[in-house]
Amino acid sequence: MPTVLITGATSGLGRYVAFELVRSGYVVLAHGRDGARTRQLVSELLAEGGEANGFVADLGSLAQVRALGAEVVAAYPRLDVLVNNAGVGGGSHGAGREESIDGHELRLAVNYLAPVALTRALLPALRAGAPSRIVNVGSAGQEPLDFDDPELTRGYSGVSAYCRSKFALAAHTFALGEQLAGSGVSVNVLHPATYMDTAMVREAGVSPWSSVADGARGVLALATTELGTGEYFDGTSPSRAHEEAYDREVWKRLEATTERLLEGRNPTG
Repeated sequence: MPTVLITGATSGLGRYVAFELVRSGYVVLAHGRDGARTRQLVSELLAEGGEANGFVADLGSLAQVRALGAEVVAAYPRLDVLVNNAGVGGGSHGAGREESIDGHELRLAVNYLAPVALTRALLPALRAGAPSRIVNVGSAGQEPLDFDDPELTRGYSGVSAYCRSKFALAAHTFALGEQLAGSGVSVNVLHPATYMDTAMVREAGVSPWSSVADGARGVLALATTELGTGEYFDGTSPSRAHEEAYDREVWKRLEATTERLLEGRNPTG
């Protein structure tokens, strides 16, 4: 049976995808931040007659992200699919800047740095499971990073922080797609659906436009079928991300900034 790890699986889009995949015969590794909710989800997934296991980590902590990766690889040395779904939205209107456990701007930390660190930790298992797939849940809301202030310490806006983190995730996906070419590991990024009915959207004070079932279609398509690599999708349709996300100079600057952030060094130093 193929094995899939889904981050942010205890609610919203991740939860929906977890149930769809366990019903399709996948072994579902469900990640959550809250232990009780994660255990409850696993119990519900097992009640579907499938196989599931839970993993708990706060993706705002790079140490916990790396420990999560090590724990998954130790228990499941072969991984077929990684769905980097967990994320933090723009927040409520007027909310101030927040930081992760490591002191990084929270949206950049959870929406970008965590998927990068987790993917790196899981690459041995993904290579062992080749042909395997990485699905990065992005957004059509994308805004280029200011490499002089990647943590948005000046002129902070939660929406801008969110859009910058999703731009970074898209650009990283395209660069990683090239790096993994020929390895049997594909990686793609998608905008699942606009303003899905999730806690993230409701927190922002936005009336939902679509359901998590709408968003799940694209995630499930990328998770279960071969649809190329290093590409951006709007739902199930190939599309285009922000044009600057395809710029190789942006890739280089993003990689250098990412390394400094992951190492805890001043990104402009």
